[in-house]
Amino acid sequence: MADWFRQAGDCVTLSLYVQPGAKKSVVAGLHGDALKIRIQAPPVEGQANAHLREYLAERFDVPLRAVTLKSGETSRNKVIEICGSRVSPASLLEQ
Repeated sequence: MADWFRQAGDCVTLSLYVQPGAKKSVVAGLHGDALKIRIQAPPVEGQANAHLREYLAERFDVPLRAVTLKSGETSRNKVIEICGSRVSPASLLEQ
C-alpha cells in the first residue's frame, strides 16, 4: 500500500503536498510520502484550500461536503479525508 493514503471503512485519508498558483489543477506525482497536487488558485484567504476540496470532490466523484481538510490549513502539507467514494486513490496517479 502507498504511504500517501490510508483506507478506513468508506473513508480515505490523503497526505498531500499542495503547490498553489499553478496554470491548471493537476496531480503531479509523488513528493516524498505525499501526493503532490498543483492547484490553480492563489494561496490567499483560503482560496487554494477551497479549490483543492472542489478538485478532489470532482476527482473522487463525491459531494463537496464529503471532503474535509483535517490538517495543514496554512501549510503546503495537508491531510484530507474523503468519505463515500468508490474511486481508488491509486487511480489519481494513472493519468
